[in-house]
Amino acid sequence: MHVSEDLFRVLEAAQKLAAETDGAFDVTIGPVTHLWRQCKLPDTQTLERCGYLKLVLDRARRTVYLKLAGMQLDLGGIAKGYAADEALATLRAHGVKRALVAVGGDIAAGEAPPGKKGWKIGVEPNGGDLILHNAAVSTSGDIEQFLKSGGVRYSHIIDPKTGLGLTHRAPITVVARRGIDADALATAISVLGPERGRALLKKRFLRLIQ
Repeated sequence: MHVSEDLFRVLEAAQKLAAETDGAFDVTIGPVTHLWRQCKLPDTQTLERCGYLKLVLDRARRTVYLKLAGMQLDLGGIAKGYAADEALATLRAHGVKRALVAVGGDIAAGEAPPGKKGWKIGVEPNGGDLILHNAAVSTSGDIEQFLKSGGVRYSHIIDPKTGLGLTHRAPITVVARRGIDADALATAISVLGPERGRALLKKRFLRLIQ
């Protein structure tokens, strides 16, 4: 299918991160998240319809190909960050350089307000305040979105390897130059865990807050 430039950029970034994290970040997890929204656990057949290697991008034609019938994309872990970036870029194009865009838990900040070093952004829970300018920040965790089943609390963030929501409750906040990176990396690191997540951020020269 031929897609828009915006969608293709998001999918390119998603596939790059999927390869870097060995699938810890995977936008083909749609069939699983669809079941979770119905409070249902995924079965083997559902998991077989997922996997970032089954998503093929063609930059020259700007097309997207899904190898299996019944595959679905879920861009919830990356698209909001991209949207914040694009909104900020639009404001800058109209001469508004001092601005802050918030899309849910994803924030993109422009130049600092007059007389300030940056925008003051609170990090929940009990993460203190960040002072940012020309940067983006995203937080992932199960503070607001979760499912309880059989006495276990599952996060809305799903491990693509198992198809199950995460059960550890450490929120992750990532500061990056772009919202698309902060958004996706916060989700990926939640799945990878602190040790592997820090190694990924070190490679990208970004900042992690727990």
